[in-house]
Amino acid sequence: MQSAQTTVDPGEIAKFEAMAAEWWDLEGKFKPLHMLNPTRLDYITRQISAEFDRDLTGDTPFAGLRILDIGCGGGLLCEPMARLGADVVGADAAARNIPVAMVHAEQSGLDIDYRHTTAEDMAAEGEQFDIVLNMEVVEHVADPLSYLTACRQLLKPGGLHICSTINRNPKSFAMAIVGAEYVMRWLPKGTHEWNKFITPDELFELMRQAGLNPVDRKGFKFDFLGWSWSISDKDLSVNYVTAALKPEGQ
Repeated sequence: MQSAQTTVDPGEIAKFEAMAAEWWDLEGKFKPLHMLNPTRLDYITRQISAEFDRDLTGDTPFAGLRILDIGCGGGLLCEPMARLGADVVGADAAARNIPVAMVHAEQSGLDIDYRHTTAEDMAAEGEQFDIVLNMEVVEHVADPLSYLTACRQLLKPGGLHICSTINRNPKSFAMAIVGAEYVMRWLPKGTHEWNKFITPDELFELMRQAGLNPVDRKGFKFDFLGWSWSISDKDLSVNYVTAALKPEGQ
């Protein structure tokens, strides 16, 4: 059941509904995410390890942690989090993504709680998590501040919020829209809207307004020569990721 107030943009959901069956196709429409995923996971696991004092060399270092992946899609992040021992909930507003994710998790022998729902509905139900993963979603919602506020409500006090998105500048237009959608044809035309992109400073301010305390930001940099992604301390010009904490006592 949809909540009375939601930040879901029906037009954005329709785009991803149309691509749902291709989530696990390494050469399909989600090829860019499959290429980026190891770098995303490197950042995520390091942040979780540092914040919750977990040893990543162990078999299940995230055991006892409850993680929510908002906008989980086909489960590209949920599955590795589950393999690391976390109790994982994957939520997506696009209904067709959920059965795709459920089937793949079952085939992989993983127990993941997938739900067709929104951040606002889960917050209204009083759900609480140690970590909220909010990756490549905020640029697709109708009201980023309300959405980030719901993400903060979903965190336990001291919880960790990891959010990645795309910067807004001429370079991001050239690479994330012209390059990815028109030249490389990695994504269907119209997947992204440049005016919905958010600069790092804007995102930090939105998170502060939402009641989160930003603590880190890094770039995801694509090397065309090596055809690979890496984490950059300085280059946040296109894709970037942030970490923020929910203050204790809230």
